[in-house]
Amino acid sequence: MGEQKVQPFIEHLIELRKRLIVSIVAIVIGMGVSWNFSNDLLSFVEKPLTGQTYLTELKKQVYQKVKERYPSVYFRYKLDKELTQTVKDRQLNYSAPLEPFFIQCKISVIAGFILSLPVVFHQLWLFIAPGLTRKEKRLAVPFVTVSTVSFCVGALFFLIVIWPVIINFSLSYEAEGLRSWFNLSAYINFCLRLILVFGLIFELPILALLLARFGIVNYGLLARNRKYAVLASAIVAAFHADLITMFVIMVPLYLMYEVSIWVALIFGKKKPAVAEVEELGAGKQEPEPGDRE
Repeated sequence: MGEQKVQPFIEHLIELRKRLIVSIVAIVIGMGVSWNFSNDLLSFVEKPLTGQTYLTELKKQVYQKVKERYPSVYFRYKLDKELTQTVKDRQLNYSAPLEPFFIQCKISVIAGFILSLPVVFHQLWLFIAPGLTRKEKRLAVPFVTVSTVSFCVGALFFLIVIWPVIINFSLSYEAEGLRSWFNLSAYINFCLRLILVFGLIFELPILALLLARFGIVNYGLLARNRKYAVLASAIVAAFHADLITMFVIMVPLYLMYEVSIWVALIFGKKKPAVAEVEELGAGKQEPEPGDRE
């Protein structure tokens, strides 16, 4: 009996090693492709340092409306200074030899990983496919497509919406005698880590869909544990240093949990009608002989 249990376990390890090797090769190839535009990615990540983002443009539009409708408020609080702010030439700094080279490698690895996501998710699907039914195995293409798109949407949501908020909040502390002096490694490492975090956050509905289809979780279970989801979101967010970053991680994380609840409700494994009747019958107890008239 012991040998029979060990043999399938070894086979699973061999299969896992095969899938990992294929995924790593795909990531290395993706890294080679992304190396050519890693400097463009770095420039995009640096853009919020100028202080000119969608937030500043939105602020200018609001202040312009205030000037048109409430000129007294506009001039009393000197909002004209906000409209005449110049673009500041802030630059990242490095203090160690070869630091820019290693940062370029990190950017290329993350970009290569994102480029190779279809291969990575396909290998994941092939690893779990032996435990699926024939009908479920046909969902390989939708799974790979939706998983890849979800991760990319999460990463782009962070870069376009959240990242400027974090940097603008940090730059708001600049004052006379207090200037920003961002380190290249700290800046990029922080950004890349959050890209991965938001990509994984947006994968939660996909994970909930798979678990619900397998009957491991359901709508009722997820809905009843909302308070624990809030706590778990707060704990995950607490690993980040500042309050703003904690907030912008906790809110999307919990919102994805809410999306997962509805995904489980809509696409979850439906209970057979017979099982539902049996559950209803179990709730009704037969009357005791003494209770009958």
